[in-house]
Amino acid sequence: MNATDKSLGDSKNLSEQAHELIRRDILNGELFPGEKLQIEAISERYRIGSAPVREALNRLSSEGLVARKSQRGFFVAEISMTALEELVKTRIWLETLALRESIQNHDEAWEEQLVLAYHRLARTQRRLPSEAGREISEEWELRHKEFHLLLLDRCGSGWLLGFCSTMMDQAVRYRSLSMNVHPSLLRRQGAAAEHEALLAAVVDRDADRACRLLQDHYTLTLEGLRGVIAPGSQ
Repeated sequence: MNATDKSLGDSKNLSEQAHELIRRDILNGELFPGEKLQIEAISERYRIGSAPVREALNRLSSEGLVARKSQRGFFVAEISMTALEELVKTRIWLETLALRESIQNHDEAWEEQLVLAYHRLARTQRRLPSEAGREISEEWELRHKEFHLLLLDRCGSGWLLGFCSTMMDQAVRYRSLSMNVHPSLLRRQGAAAEHEALLAAVVDRDADRACRLLQDHYTLTLEGLRGVIAPGSQ
């Protein structure tokens, strides 16, 4: 590898690192909706150069987590109840389609992966000790996404899985921001049982029941957030 290739590789690695760090803090609610993301301040915050930070912000803009405003720079994307309702509706449309296709393509290997993912999620504590500095466990969020994405894994469309993954990340952001303000949302009693019921329906290859349970799961979460996110926020 020559010096130019090494330099390009280092820049790409730093851009990836900046992307992951900024993305994590947006999803966890550490960076707030509407907050301006000044290149110099972000570079100092993560100790990464301005060029990789700019690349990361452009990428996050394409993912909908950052807004780029002409002549004004980068901002954390705003949230609103209307946008959340649209997000949940679209998730239900696409994820029930993907889930139905996955069940149709059901095999033993997928079922075993699902059972393992469910047990990992069930064993992971959702709430962190108060001294941890934040309420919700990043490991729980990772296990939660792993389980939900695996439910759709046999749909046969990488495009569809990509869209669903992006929407899952957007949902995490709403949930994290709301829980930072209302920690009681962490104690929604039915979530664990809903995951178990979803798994059982998939193992039984009952696509209608599984899709109905998935829709109910997201609708209940939406209703739990209603009133926490101001209806008029943009």
